[in-house]
Amino acid sequence: MTIEETVKLALAEDLGDGDHTSRATIPPDAKGKAELIARENGILAGINVAVEVFRQVDPEIKITKLKRDGNPLRTGDQIFLIEGRARSILSAERTALNFLQRMSGIATYTHKVVQKLEGLPTKLLDTRKTTPCNRTIEKLAVKIGGGHNHRFGLYDMIMIKDNHIDFAGGIQNAIMDTHSYLLENDKDLKIEIEVRNFQELREVTKLGGVHRIMLDNFTPDDLLTAVQIIDKKFETEASGGITIDNIREYAESGVDYISVGALTHQIKSLDMSLKAIK
Repeated sequence: MTIEETVKLALAEDLGDGDHTSRATIPPDAKGKAELIARENGILAGINVAVEVFRQVDPEIKITKLKRDGNPLRTGDQIFLIEGRARSILSAERTALNFLQRMSGIATYTHKVVQKLEGLPTKLLDTRKTTPCNRTIEKLAVKIGGGHNHRFGLYDMIMIKDNHIDFAGGIQNAIMDTHSYLLENDKDLKIEIEVRNFQELREVTKLGGVHRIMLDNFTPDDLLTAVQIIDKKFETEASGGITIDNIREYAESGVDYISVGALTHQIKSLDMSLKAIK
């Protein structure tokens, strides 16, 4: 889903058949000015999405951007100035702020986690644990915060997880059937497989046929051992039980990627507000 499509759906959800409060209280030709102010420190993300919200509500609204995505914010910073029909500004306000605040919250937390990896080659990945219909903007916020996107959906990568393995009747069946499926359907997709213990890891490394191995819920010590066993024959990814407080310990194993679902599904939105300028 594109940003334009996401914004269109969000506005339809909020506006319905119209902003009756603004229509009831403000003359149609009344003009207004407002400023967007940061109410706490963080990383800005979503300003272009917010601009798209205002554009779809009223293309004649003028916005002067004072900050860009990725810029650090301090409490009290002006983010942008806006001028145009007062009704239009108010009709778009909440939807624009919803995007800005959540995206900035994601970017801020992602930035904090990325800082924990400073000096190490390990890359931080997001997951599919996103708000339905908002994956495009949430994954964009992760990138703005300095993280990297994992697969976008079920369609752009093969990711064989524990339930796939169990339903398929084992690792060998899952890998062989995957290659048959890709060949039969003329698909060129990378293959990742999850392993839960050293026995499964040894089976995968012996069989091969995958691009990346996800080491799920390994301890830091076990992860170090697993990375040494794999010995760069496959890409490596760690997941499960990894937090901002222990991520560096995991990354010091030399693992290529660490995926953290909390980047998008346990986020506090960044506080900001739009205030009229009299």
